[in-house]
Amino acid sequence: MEHRRPAPRAAVLRRAGALALLVLVGGACAGSGGHRTPGKGTTAGTSSTSAVASGGAGIYSATVGPNLNPAVQGVPLRVYVPNSLGDSVDVIDPSTYKVVDHFAVGRAPQHVTPSWDLRTLYVDNTEGDSLTPIDPRTAKPASPIPVSDPYNLYFAPDGSRAIVVAERFDRLDFRDPHSWQLVKSVPAPAYRQPCPDVGATGINGLDHLDFSADGRFFLLSSECSGRMFKVDVASMSFAGEVDVGGSPVDVKLSPDGRVFYVANQKRNGVSVIDADALREIAFIPTGEGAHGLYPSRDGHSLYVANRAPQTHHGSVSVIDFATRRVDATWPVAGTPDMGGVTPDGSQFWLSGRYDDVVYVIDTKTGVVTHRIAVGKGPHGLAVFPQPGRYSLGHTGNYR
Repeated sequence: MEHRRPAPRAAVLRRAGALALLVLVGGACAGSGGHRTPGKGTTAGTSSTSAVASGGAGIYSATVGPNLNPAVQGVPLRVYVPNSLGDSVDVIDPSTYKVVDHFAVGRAPQHVTPSWDLRTLYVDNTEGDSLTPIDPRTAKPASPIPVSDPYNLYFAPDGSRAIVVAERFDRLDFRDPHSWQLVKSVPAPAYRQPCPDVGATGINGLDHLDFSADGRFFLLSSECSGRMFKVDVASMSFAGEVDVGGSPVDVKLSPDGRVFYVANQKRNGVSVIDADALREIAFIPTGEGAHGLYPSRDGHSLYVANRAPQTHHGSVSVIDFATRRVDATWPVAGTPDMGGVTPDGSQFWLSGRYDDVVYVIDTKTGVVTHRIAVGKGPHGLAVFPQPGRYSLGHTGNYR
């Protein structure tokens, strides 16, 4: 979550075994602040990892490529950049590194989210209380859809629900992903402290999430309170929490489904959280303002965008999933935030949140090869299409 306009600051798979079958089939096709000591989580439930195929890219097996889902065959590769302070979207052709289109959307667009079925992109206009649909075949927008405060947008693994992270209202809204009718609104556990980083008091700063391997729950970050919340998908209710301190932001599940990785922009690194016990079992220092998390195309590494909001000396840390260690650090002069990997895995695209540019990083060398000027406050850009059977949301969290 950010101040909305001021200057930048210093669902579910029905049975536990279903995902394992799908993975096997697919494999064959920012700011300041203190930090509290992380504590053990409170939770209820059974193992969440039994549905994971062993070896290889695990839950990311269907995203390795190079083949694309038939639903996106023939869709031109484009990079969609929401300009959160410009109420607009820039469209970049990655073959030329040029902005080929620019159009207005609702107020404060934060992320561009692929739909579960990969047929539509949604611009999440959080202050505009709307979603702007984009047809990826034409890269053109359609009329906005009224949706309250869509700061972030996700989809249950079976496609049955859209999950709107309504940040300023401190709640999750479960909606029908076709009609967008509200199914259930779920307030977050109370947090009464001020959160100067987001210019608000009494909200958790709900941000990002990722699903367990069996799809029965997701882990949701709370930027202001330093907590991670477990949310049960079937009952659409909060079911546990763990305090990691600092300011947790993006979340990604490990390929084997055993742990969640959580970027923490105040602790300058990544928490490793046991998916069953719901407790922090390790912490990996990465760099200033650790923010966005993206698996490499082969599913063996995790890219961590260290946003560096104070120094603007950003970087990308490459964590080896197998060893849980940083293998490399790529310097990025600026403020790398959110983005995506190209279908062939050769490039990592990131928005420069406080520099009004997009960075293109060569994933073989770690060198920034291009800086592309875009609108004001670029945030959650989407590289589309990418390999995968379906989208879980955000800027392209695929399975």
